[in-house]
Amino acid sequence: MKKLLLAGIFCLAVNTVYAQDDTNDYALRTEEKFGYIVDKSGKKTEGIVRLVGSDRDPWQNQKKVKFVASTDIDKSKKKQKFKTYDSDDLTEYVAYDESNRARRFQVVKYTNAKEGFNTATGGLSGNIKAFNNLTKSNQFAEVVTDGKIKVYKLYGYPTTFAAGQSQIDEADAETDRMRKNPSYIYTKKGSKLKELNINETKIITADCPVVKTKITKGSYVTLKTDTKQRSGLGSFIKKQVDNVMSDMPGIVDEVIVDYNESCK
Repeated sequence: MKKLLLAGIFCLAVNTVYAQDDTNDYALRTEEKFGYIVDKSGKKTEGIVRLVGSDRDPWQNQKKVKFVASTDIDKSKKKQKFKTYDSDDLTEYVAYDESNRARRFQVVKYTNAKEGFNTATGGLSGNIKAFNNLTKSNQFAEVVTDGKIKVYKLYGYPTTFAAGQSQIDEADAETDRMRKNPSYIYTKKGSKLKELNINETKIITADCPVVKTKITKGSYVTLKTDTKQRSGLGSFIKKQVDNVMSDMPGIVDEVIVDYNESCK
């Protein structure tokens, strides 16, 4: 308990340092695309929305976003000043990344318990990682697909501390794993958010005859099928392996999108 408390204090100190990085200037691009933010009252404001995270630290986009309203842009100046907003200020934002791809984030209430309890690095470093994940509930999650079933992509938060080369190496490996393996969570018709996996996909799409038939026939490449009879334990183990090894981005694109288009 003392270790977890210490980890929390340390984490708060680190986060305080990060939060001061709010004064970055921004040079307007030749063909600037406007995104938007939606505040807690539902007011939508267009402007330049700047992602604070990159492929190296995508979880930063879940904490905050930088924004300058179109009405506040001064084209006579080379650089524009941004304001920083977090999940306490907004309900949604849409930003264009460096590839000019529109990305939509919405505030969700979801605690990433899986990453919170997955303390692979152990010790103080592991406790800080647990604190980082278990204390964040309201956060921005990226919308992957919308419809009757809405799916979000959500990254875990890595540790902010490591001592000694071996622990640094472990923390780096753990951070790389989290960078490459986000969670996919879903809500169906406004239901409570749950993690999406192969099992859940089959359950939540069973009310759509088109999708159910395709699953039964094995038409979806991303859904693994097994026609062999298995014992109860063997079937259980296979389901666990399938869920861990599944291609969730492919399943969302192939199955969930098909469901949303076929059974609205």
